[in-house]
Amino acid sequence: MRFISPTKGSLSFDRMFKDIVAFVNEDPNSTYKLIVGTDSQVRDTVHFVTAVIIHRCGKGARYFYSRTSQDFVDSLRQKIYYEASLSLGVGSRLAERLAQNGCARLNMEIHLDVGLHGETRDLIREVVGMIVGSGFDAKIKPDSYGASKVADKHTK
Repeated sequence: MRFISPTKGSLSFDRMFKDIVAFVNEDPNSTYKLIVGTDSQVRDTVHFVTAVIIHRCGKGARYFYSRTSQDFVDSLRQKIYYEASLSLGVGSRLAERLAQNGCARLNMEIHLDVGLHGETRDLIREVVGMIVGSGFDAKIKPDSYGASKVADKHTK
């Protein structure tokens, strides 16, 4: 899986991870949030974008994103579950690497593209349960800007 940095271009997962750690090490006394969120756009195929954001609270952020496509998505439920599973997969890889590097103190959130208004409201309990059951904090709209703003920006 390749990630794109708006400033550094195409990066491997390992290079992205090193950039995140370097960003944290620049100001180790700050508070950080590591955010993973996925959004999608239906065209001739369904384009999924997973964003990884390292937010230095009150002092800026960096982000990276990865694109993938699926030829066929059967329903909104399947699309939302696939978005959540992509985020969960990237979040799990990050958590594993953070634990190996002694950076497990970073607060990680998975941002889901579901909210109390609209068609996705019936899926909230299921996908939030999937994320929380995997050991991560889950955020939904309007607090899930990792999916609904950052990832969404790159689906178009």
